[in-house]
Amino acid sequence: MDGHKTYFNAVDWDALQKDHPIGDDFVRFATKTSRDELTAHQNRLFMRCVARAWATPFYQRLWGKAGIEKGDIRSIADLPRLPAFDKSDIMASLELAPPFGDFSAFSSYPAGERPPVVFHTTSGTTGKPQVLLFGAKGREAQNLLLGRLYRFQGLRPDDVVHSVYGHGMINGGHYVRESVLHWTSSIFMSAGTGVETRSIQQVQLMKEFGATVIVGFSDYIKKLAEVARENGIDPVRDLNIRMISGHLGKEDKAGLSAAWGGAECFDWYGVGDTGCIAGEGPDRDGLYVMEDAQYLEVCDIDTGAPVPDGGLGDMIVTCIYKDDIHPIIRFNTHDVTQVRPGKSGIGVEFKRIEGFLGRSDNMVKIRGINIFPQAIGPMLNGVEGVAGEYICKAVRDAAGRDEFIVVAETNAGAGDRQSVAERCRAVLKQKIGIEVGVELVDHRATAGLTQIDVRQKPIRLIDERFKK
Repeated sequence: MDGHKTYFNAVDWDALQKDHPIGDDFVRFATKTSRDELTAHQNRLFMRCVARAWATPFYQRLWGKAGIEKGDIRSIADLPRLPAFDKSDIMASLELAPPFGDFSAFSSYPAGERPPVVFHTTSGTTGKPQVLLFGAKGREAQNLLLGRLYRFQGLRPDDVVHSVYGHGMINGGHYVRESVLHWTSSIFMSAGTGVETRSIQQVQLMKEFGATVIVGFSDYIKKLAEVARENGIDPVRDLNIRMISGHLGKEDKAGLSAAWGGAECFDWYGVGDTGCIAGEGPDRDGLYVMEDAQYLEVCDIDTGAPVPDGGLGDMIVTCIYKDDIHPIIRFNTHDVTQVRPGKSGIGVEFKRIEGFLGRSDNMVKIRGINIFPQAIGPMLNGVEGVAGEYICKAVRDAAGRDEFIVVAETNAGAGDRQSVAERCRAVLKQKIGIEVGVELVDHRATAGLTQIDVRQKPIRLIDERFKK
């Protein structure tokens, strides 16, 4: 025997779909399951993850330092007793046991018994790339969750999906492709970023093959509409985009929709380690946490204590489906959100969040006020004369006073720019609580700083306070 185990034989497909329903079964589950039934479901899956975690040196070390012993974790109610970890802990694990880290626990399997592994990395744009590892079962559960969400939002079997997610070693483009191919019957066009497939070529592909759905990051999707118009292709008249699903944050969905002829726009949230955590449904009224697969805590940025619904905090996630290879138990994403109070208007029992509101590790404190650079764009939406793209700067003057400056693109003429800047300053002061600087520049003038042409997630902050 050659010892190889195939990816597709490593998954119990019936059990996977029983634990995590999709399509009409998901709608029934999400609207008919009581909180007690959901908690029992979460607990059953969570305890499988705990068993796997105890086999990994990473959790043995993390939990051991906190005084946690086997038998101490008896249910998902014990989660708050466990220490959270973040990317820095994963990077330390990689340094300790290169190249795959001791969180992989490959040595825990007998010789020849390790299950198939999917290997990706993060982009590494903020440092050394982080290893991402998935077992076949965990990978397909992750794929199912996103495929489920697309279908819940209205993806149809006859849709042609144009994806602008990147590929290479990073997870995003591959994972989205697998989600659509494995868990929907839509046709998938894997265009990638503007580096992989030039923007004008992407627009031509959408026209030629009749794309009806775009998936990706809102910044680049907005840019594609501009590229189409600049090249004589009307994105409304010549293309037929009816749905956009991606990472919209608090962006002006009305503006994005109008650019594509009234397309319905849906937001969803996840990170490379965890896959899809939450997303909008057909009501587009908050992002539903996929609670049959993800256990989400929103905790105070400074203390780590739970915050009440409506309070801002870090998202700490436990993937209760990931009981193979690398369990994710209390991973602090450092992405900020708040739980939306109240009941769902369509009867879904899962909790809702507001979505991605910024990063706590990219937050800047200016004169005692916490500012999230990613939130500046939505604040300026609707201000006449603002073209949409921007970058923020944190600077420190000779007297040691910190200032926050927003560099925003404008389509206003030279004579109108002062009034546009004054309107921006007034809006930002009202929403942030302090006066900030505003500098207006021409359309596309921030592209070199944000790197929007080469990055899926544009840079939004340049912190110059600590440069020598």
